[in-house]
Order: sequence, then C-alpha cells, then structure tokens
Amino acid sequence: MSEPKRGLIPEGKHRDRMEELRRISEEAETGGGPERREREHKTGKLTARERIHLLLDDGTFEELDKFVRHRCVDFGMEEQRPAGYGFVTGLDRIAGRLVYGFAQDVTVFGASLSEPAAMKTD
Repeated sequence: MSEPKRGLIPEGKHRDRMEELRRISEEAETGGGPERREREHKTGKLTARERIHLLLDDGTFEELDKFVRHRCVDFGMEEQRPAGYGFVTGLDRIAGRLVYGFAQDVTVFGASLSEPAAMKTD
C-alpha cells in the first residue's frame, strides 16, 4: 500500500471542504437574511447585490473577498460573523469597460464600516 502524496487533500476531505465553501458562499449571498432583505424591498430599496447586478454588464461580476469575516469577540459579536461582512466588492464591466466597485449591504450590521470591510475596499 503506497502512502498518499504530501500536500494532496484526501478525496473525501476535498469534497467536504468544497461543500463548506459552497455553503459559505451561499451564506454571503443571502446578506442579512430574508427578513431584512424583505424590509428593504418594502421601502423600495434594493440590496447591494441587486444594485450591482443592475448597474453592471450581465454575467461579468467577479466578487472579491466573499469569505471575509470580522474578528471582533466583544459584545457577543463572536456569535454573529456573516461571510462577506456586508460589503460586496469585485471586478466587473460597465458598457464593456473594466471597473472595480463595492456596495454596502445595509442588511448586514446596517452596512457599518469595520476593519475587514475597509480592507475589502482598499
């Protein structure tokens, strides 16, 4: 029986990790959740992702730092660590021109600025 090569992830663990990344990606895309999203819609507002997709060319958005989370452990914040942290950042095109932009998602912590959020827009 041969030893597994160093640096390679065993097949089962690879699938588990990929599933975890898919789950976190979906979490980031939900923002602050359906209730908060609906509250914004009732006031005639769009979410950050909805605004981005309206502004930019179809199918060209490449999100950056989607998995960023805050590191705060004060005030019970360690229990609330949404992926993406309320700022959607990425590369896209507007009328074919390459642009970099970000949108604050008010459904996540009221779109407050934090160190991780600021680093995403740097």
